[in-house]
Amino acid sequence: MKNKREEHYWYLLPSLLTLVAIVIFPTIFLWYMGFTNYDLTMGWEQHKLIGVRNFQYLAFEDKDFWHSMKISLWFMVFTVVIEFVLGLAIALLFNRRIRGKRLWMSFLIIPMVITPTIISLIWKLMLNTEYGVLNYILSLFSITKINWLGYENALWSVMMVDIWEWTPFVALILYAGLQSLPQEPYEAVVVDGASPLQIFYYLTLPLLKPMILIAILLRSIDSLKIFDIVYGLTQGGPGNATELMSMHIYRLGFRHTNWIGRASANAMVLLVIITILTNILLRIMRRGTRGEF
Repeated sequence: MKNKREEHYWYLLPSLLTLVAIVIFPTIFLWYMGFTNYDLTMGWEQHKLIGVRNFQYLAFEDKDFWHSMKISLWFMVFTVVIEFVLGLAIALLFNRRIRGKRLWMSFLIIPMVITPTIISLIWKLMLNTEYGVLNYILSLFSITKINWLGYENALWSVMMVDIWEWTPFVALILYAGLQSLPQEPYEAVVVDGASPLQIFYYLTLPLLKPMILIAILLRSIDSLKIFDIVYGLTQGGPGNATELMSMHIYRLGFRHTNWIGRASANAMVLLVIITILTNILLRIMRRGTRGEF
């Protein structure tokens, strides 16, 4: 019996080694680098531990750090809220008999399956001030051209692209949740004479809360660490208008200064923020499964 139990661990060993190689070791190495002065211009043997100086630099000297944190949190809140509202509306629309539903749903997932680099290139052409299709459409209604990727509008444009890309993801999660809801409670409230709005607010939303929290959790994490779309559209510019935390980490570590130590400290802060957010949402999910909403 003991040998059979030990045999199970051998089956788990490849997964455990993979986890250590791609998650645990890089995370430990990241924390170590955050306390060093290492940059790409020096040899590895020249680096040394400097304590919390990198964090002091971020907190008191690096003004772009606070700017990047502020717009990253704003980006997360705005995009997740809009994606949830639009995704819920789309899920409710599909949760009924519609002709050609499968065809429409196949169109829905197209933004999700396109490579982010391709998405950013397509939208960069569409958002071009002189030749972009969006300004052409606006000109048909005699509306002045908008500099979509200028300093004032660049962050909103990146948000718009992110919402276009990931709203279908939220919609599919919520649609799957709607399809799995039991029908007996609905039959009971219809007999009691509840209105459609009452049914949605007092029955559908409470039953759908676990799926809602899953969608919000996944999108919040992805929104905080978004990089590819921002890099493809603006590379963090113009100026620092779209320099989210991921772009700030990239700029510190690889683009201009080569300060790997300071970039690692910034990445640690982002990791802590994501961990706190994840724990909060997971606690809410656990309370929801116990009926404590």
